[in-house]
Amino acid sequence: VSGVFNNKTTGAPLCLLVQNKQQHSGDYDTIRFTPRPGHADYTNYVKYGGHADYRGGGRSSGRITAGMVMAGTIAKKLLAALNIEILAHTTEIGNIRAAARDYDEIRKNAPVNSVHCSNIQTAEIMRQAITKAHEAEDSLGGIIEVIAIGVPAGLGEPVFGTLEGELSKAFFAIPAVKGVEFGAGFNAARLKGSENNDPLTIRESKILSTSNRAGGVLGGISTGMPIVARIAIKPTPSIAQTQRSVDMRTSSISEIKVNGRHDPCIVPRAVVVAESVMAIVLCDMSLCAGILPRVIHT
Repeated sequence: VSGVFNNKTTGAPLCLLVQNKQQHSGDYDTIRFTPRPGHADYTNYVKYGGHADYRGGGRSSGRITAGMVMAGTIAKKLLAALNIEILAHTTEIGNIRAAARDYDEIRKNAPVNSVHCSNIQTAEIMRQAITKAHEAEDSLGGIIEVIAIGVPAGLGEPVFGTLEGELSKAFFAIPAVKGVEFGAGFNAARLKGSENNDPLTIRESKILSTSNRAGGVLGGISTGMPIVARIAIKPTPSIAQTQRSVDMRTSSISEIKVNGRHDPCIVPRAVVVAESVMAIVLCDMSLCAGILPRVIHT
């Protein structure tokens, strides 16, 4: 809408607009006073004194991620000037885990299947599991791995603006994210120091490590190795099974059956969102570090 002239940004604010022409707001009238288990209906009701927009879940809806993706698209273009690439793929859905794949396989396979998994065979098993959950009027969650390649050492601010902290805060802004880890993550607690440390070496005149259990971050600052994060996505709360709830008008026990259009698994939709969020944070950190030029000629 604004900020672009002759296919170049002008310095004015960029305004991008997505119109939702598929809304069915009436589907949510029945849940106005009967909060859905697993959703933020109750917490929003309390925080905003009953005035929160309940249609579609309001500010807690996954629809807010459209803005993240639009901003992330711009951020990716800026990061490309620094030769920073961001990849994301589904590594788990339900209890189905995909075997590790290299970057080329992630680039090649993840975009071409419906669950965005880098292992084509596992992707089909995941798809079947989602279909089965849907038929049972249930849902599944999963894990997304996000990788940033080419990030220079030195990004991040110690203590209150750590790279991991800023990325985690941004990941948790994505609805349904319930966990974030970097590198070895929680498994690092099960390792000895000799097993968890990443030995240093020199490659092409750069100080790097021979492994990357730190996930590309030490002391809240990038090491020059790929930044590797994984985010846990909870199962879609909106399911067609009858669930126990309450009627907030009468303070009585109630039941709810969520109708309407709901994904049995939102993990595949969240892959591009995770990429975008990481791009936004890395772009911001690059600006703070002064390594992004004021004018990029293309």
